[in-house]
Amino acid sequence: MANYRTALGKTVDMAALQTRNERVRAVGNMSVNARGDSIDAFGNVVKPVTQKVNEKYSKTVGNRSAQPRRPTQQPTAPAPAPAVDFSELNEIERELEESSADDIEVEKIKAAEVKKVKK
Repeated sequence: MANYRTALGKTVDMAALQTRNERVRAVGNMSVNARGDSIDAFGNVVKPVTQKVNEKYSKTVGNRSAQPRRPTQQPTAPAPAPAVDFSELNEIERELEESSADDIEVEKIKAAEVKKVKK
């Protein structure tokens, strides 16, 4: 924390003030000190704040529903191209289908060349 200047011009070191008073009973109805430790009526620590945090964390982490689920992805082979019945296509459509098959082969060759260059 930083040093603050009051309206009267005095400097207050908030970090030092906090560490000096961390064992003092906090104002309110929660029965805790300034650190967050649970205390009894005499100011004795019943349960330290670290233990309380660990219990809350273990409840959250131990709960399977609180964990994010990552879908298991297995590598899959690309789906084969559907068989085309050329008898139902007109002449222009047949030419396009044949040229697209050639384009796919060219792209595969280019990809293989790129892999060779990267290695």
